[in-house]
Amino acid sequence: MRPLSLVLHGHFYQPPRENPWLEEVEVEVSAAPFHDWNQRIERECYRAVVAARVQGTDGRIAEIVNTLDWISFNFGPTLLEWMERAAPDTYRAILGADAASIARLGAGNAIAQPYHHAILPLASRRDKVTEVRWGIADFRRRFGRDPVGMWLPETAVDDETLDVLAAEGIRFTIVAPHQVRLAPPHGLPGRYTTANGRRIALCVYNGDMSHGIAFGGVLADALRWVDVIERLAREQETEVDPDADDTSAIGAIDSAKHAEPRLLSAATDGETYGHHHRFGEMALARMLQEMRARGATVENYDTFLRRHPPRHEVELVAPTSWSCAHGVGRWQRDCGCRMDGARYPSQAWRTPLRNGLNALAGGLHAIFQDEAGRIFRDPWAARDAYGEIVADPSSGNVDTFLDSEARTTLTPEQRLRARELLELERDALRMFTSCAWFFDDIGGIETQQVLRYAARAISLAGPAAAPLEAALLATLRNGVSNDRVVGTGRDVYLTYARSPAPAAARIAAAELAAHTIGVHHEIEYAAATVTTQRDRVTVTERRTGRTHRFRGRVFRAGLTDVEIELQTDEPDALTHAFTVRDLPEGARLEIRSVLRRQLLPRCLTSAELDHLAAGDVQLRGIAALALVRNIVRLDEARIDDTLDLVNALLDLFEHLEVKTPFDAQTAFWNVWEAATEERREPLRALRWRLGFVELAAEATAPGQAARAR
Repeated sequence: MRPLSLVLHGHFYQPPRENPWLEEVEVEVSAAPFHDWNQRIERECYRAVVAARVQGTDGRIAEIVNTLDWISFNFGPTLLEWMERAAPDTYRAILGADAASIARLGAGNAIAQPYHHAILPLASRRDKVTEVRWGIADFRRRFGRDPVGMWLPETAVDDETLDVLAAEGIRFTIVAPHQVRLAPPHGLPGRYTTANGRRIALCVYNGDMSHGIAFGGVLADALRWVDVIERLAREQETEVDPDADDTSAIGAIDSAKHAEPRLLSAATDGETYGHHHRFGEMALARMLQEMRARGATVENYDTFLRRHPPRHEVELVAPTSWSCAHGVGRWQRDCGCRMDGARYPSQAWRTPLRNGLNALAGGLHAIFQDEAGRIFRDPWAARDAYGEIVADPSSGNVDTFLDSEARTTLTPEQRLRARELLELERDALRMFTSCAWFFDDIGGIETQQVLRYAARAISLAGPAAAPLEAALLATLRNGVSNDRVVGTGRDVYLTYARSPAPAAARIAAAELAAHTIGVHHEIEYAAATVTTQRDRVTVTERRTGRTHRFRGRVFRAGLTDVEIELQTDEPDALTHAFTVRDLPEGARLEIRSVLRRQLLPRCLTSAELDHLAAGDVQLRGIAALALVRNIVRLDEARIDDTLDLVNALLDLFEHLEVKTPFDAQTAFWNVWEAATEERREPLRALRWRLGFVELAAEATAPGQAARAR
């Protein structure tokens, strides 16, 4: 029999989630009980994949395996950017797996990915080149070598995309069986020649095994997975090699001239292991162990191609992808591909979203061509080279980079504007992240995210910002959500994408508030450096170098909040007003922690405080008891002080981002039912806040019910 090589590829990726102005991932309620989806999936999948348990016969742990030591993999650069900061142990294990595979095989398991998860057949050649070059730069910084292979987002491919890969030195990519005509026999890679005459290997994964891993239940039993592999390997033995001298099945097997080994390969989302299928990483580790014991060569595409360069020329089916039956329709029209057709019957919104962002990108590129053309020798070459800075923004080499690309010596203002223009282009690229179209409705968090990138790009556009935004909004109005409450793409942009206040002002307000209420350690801001001197705050953006100066005042507002008033330190001073809820999340949590420590002695008894300090109880539970106790006291003669405490405790629950306790609502209803009309009057706003219906037109409006005094 032909020797069997086994290659499994995991594509690890999450949609980017950071606030583009603050460069931080803010809380995502849908990921509960975790802070956000990156954190949740890191816990469920990534940390498990690099430390998979292999059980012994008695069910106890026999060994712990980094499965990435044994499988081909890629990680989206934006995901690794988050992981480097937020999950450093997992991040180091990923890099270590590539190093381990190089030591064992002579070639690394890791391959690259274009920097943003964009559908490259829908991008211009210039954007394709930038995405690929940025992806290579990011890979080189992290893994310390040049990539040989590159995963294409959604395996979306056309001739020009492959030509760009080959021109940038990429030797192979991975495609689905339906993306080529007459795939080579025995699972072998094919050779593709682009219209420009460049060559690249196409590694065609096995569709049956890939589907079985992702959707067919093979991860429920590692030995069943082994059986599937052996069945597929036997089927490969009978495939006919059209280039063999004897084209019969026997000739294809026995011909010494063409006795290449079999390659059985699969490709799935990496999140399949542990996130989509709990304990899937354990099945993966056990299967790999068993296949090695049975004599299979477990390797990566690079090592296989080094021994067996492709000799079968293949024809591309393009444009195609692995996740849309209609080519690349899923990312530009209502093609019928969707997740939940019953709940979200229409995806007609995809076209206006694509058209609106295409038009915006055209306007942004024109601004960049015009302004950057007066600063850089070649603005588009400068954009490509900027990938080195994007890959390592903390490197401190921005000035050196600008000087190397500039036409002449730059003035300080030219230097700042050059950085803003490059950031404008970064947003123009990342607003095409594919996830915005993949899911079913324009109101999803993925679409909100790309529209935030659009809004940030517009904010950097200068005098052309207003007409660019107006044109985008006019097009987005045609993208209608399946949810009447969401409205249209225009509503999504105005509600979720456009920044409610300048990020620098929010950071300055946070810094003033922190100093005023007694946060005694320095708060780090990912997007900016901050200096404070009494009532003055200076905020310098890390990405652009732009400095903003403010002066302000902080006022206490009740027991659990502060109000901050800021003015820009300029002749045409603008005034901004904030409360704690408007501040960046990290600072907000620090400030609320101090406020809670000041509040709790007024809300809890001495015994409750002792239990809390000793760790005997959780704050949520004991605060719920205090809330019920104080609501019951609302029927006493003096109501104002108790009402303050009740509202403060409700603020506390808002700060903790949990719902109003069931028992508190019940207790209030009993108080309300027993109260006279005179006693009910000061309780009306509290009634609304606790979730009860409004009683009459003259009752306090929802927007005015934040405090009941």
